[in-house]
Amino acid sequence: MPWNSEGGGGNQGPWGQGPWGQGGGGPRRPNPPGRGPTPPDLDDLIRKSQDRLKQVLPRGGGAGLGWLLAVAFVAIVVAYNSVYQVQPDERGVVLRFGTFNRVAEPGLHFALWPVETMEKPRVGAVRQINIGNEGNEGQMLTSDKNIIGVPFSVFWRINDAKNYLFNVADQERTIRSVAQSAMREVVGQTRAQGILTTGKNAVEAQVMEITQKLLDEYGAGVTITSVNLGDVQPPREVADAFAEVVRAGQNQQQLINEAEQYRNQQLRLADGEAAKLIEDANAYKSATVSQAEGEAARFLSVYEQYEKAQGVTRERIFLETMEQILGQTNKVIMEQGGGGTGVVPYLPLPELKARQGDQQN
Repeated sequence: MPWNSEGGGGNQGPWGQGPWGQGGGGPRRPNPPGRGPTPPDLDDLIRKSQDRLKQVLPRGGGAGLGWLLAVAFVAIVVAYNSVYQVQPDERGVVLRFGTFNRVAEPGLHFALWPVETMEKPRVGAVRQINIGNEGNEGQMLTSDKNIIGVPFSVFWRINDAKNYLFNVADQERTIRSVAQSAMREVVGQTRAQGILTTGKNAVEAQVMEITQKLLDEYGAGVTITSVNLGDVQPPREVADAFAEVVRAGQNQQQLINEAEQYRNQQLRLADGEAAKLIEDANAYKSATVSQAEGEAARFLSVYEQYEKAQGVTRERIFLETMEQILGQTNKVIMEQGGGGTGVVPYLPLPELKARQGDQQN
């Protein structure tokens, strides 16, 4: 609020005086014509403040005030540098005289400065290191004596803030060197064709395992989250030869897939034929068994009738048998007597010749 504003402040200034030195004694400067109140005399105000403070303090209070102000200033500086805010993705590592003292979890913490200081590495952030993208850094020798360029990326994060800060001097450089060494070891044990085609996932898994094991032995305090291979390519001078090898491998795989498809097709056809034969055999078996059971039942029924009337049954069986036999022939049998009178015998010579020819064929 302005000192001369209306309401609440009256006409009192910040030192209990009226505006521009009025009230409370002391000289007043005249207002220039056409202007408002003149500003107060700062030297006069400072002198009056010192006089009043000397009246309050005992003799020798000027020196005591200086010490008091110095102590207050030091306390403010110490308090300002001793309060730390640790974020959720950070861990606070408190150092006392430069050596490890404790680990602070996320939140507000106090570390007495300058006796104690705090480092706050970010443990939740996943960092990335790219290797092999510049110059000949990514060229490596495979097990079949081929040179290929293997660029890759390593993703890592901090899992132990204390070990991360104190066990390894240059963390990123150490991770880079260890990962590159592990990649050269794995590539040196793998054929170039596998790395260029289908063996990338296996290489990534092995490099990640070896790198993590070495960093754990160093106590680096980091975790390797993943290793991703980039665009693996042979040197430019032999790129065409490698391309031919890749195409040959692709053709080989295509032929293998076609052979597998043909084999599966033939297996399905064979399974279908086998199932059909089994079904036909089961049907024939059922029909034969049913027919045999029916014949047996018929024989038993005829036998029962034969027991009751043997003569009639014998005559009936004879007639039915002759009917079945003679019904399949092309001969006509005529009884002698009046019924055969006037019938001229006929010898079917053309039919006999045709039958003889069929038998010879």
